[in-house]
Parts: sequence; structure tokens; C-alpha cells
Amino acid sequence: MHALPRSRRILTGLAAAVLAVGLAGCGGGSSSTACGLDGCTVTFPRSGDASVSVLGVEARLVGVQNDVAEIQVAGQQVRVPVGGQTEAGGFTVGVDRVTDTEVVVRVRP
Repeated sequence: MHALPRSRRILTGLAAAVLAVGLAGCGGGSSSTACGLDGCTVTFPRSGDASVSVLGVEARLVGVQNDVAEIQVAGQQVRVPVGGQTEAGGFTVGVDRVTDTEVVVRVRP
């Protein structure tokens, strides 16, 4: 039997943790979160200060300007345009859509 590489063990552990915590995820305030094996989708209200706990870290919508969301994940603040993604705090962060009332963000390990 071969040992799994460290990165594979970490991803396997994260996947198990997501399932253990529940596929519905953890919301915060008026935000909603849905998690699966490929990460979490967070729907933030566009206005107000909202944060959620996902995959063991805090994710917070800082603001939106010209369809670019400013998001803080695991203490690192990034700007992500709609349809784009970047790295923050060891996670991949993407913005699916921005409307007048909500911002939908993806967070993946």
C-alpha cells in the first residue's frame, strides 16, 4: 500500500471535513453558504457588512465597485472581477455574479 502525497492527504481531509460539517455550509447573518466537494459558494448581500466561516476560514465581502468585488479570505484582501478568480490565503476565490442585491463568490481549497 502506497502512502498518499501530503497535498493529496490535505485535500482528502478537507473534503471529509466539508462533508462532516454538512454540505449546506455555515452562513453568517444574511449571507448563505452551500458547500460541496469542490468548495463553497457564498451569496453575500451587496450592502452591509457580512462575513461567513467557510472551510475553516473567514470570508468577508468588503465592497463592490464597477463589477469588481473586494473580498477578504483568511485575512488576505483581494479584488476579483465578475467571472474572474484569484488566490487568497491559500484558497482560490472567484466571483460568479454581482447584482443590485447580492454578490455570489466561490471559495475553493
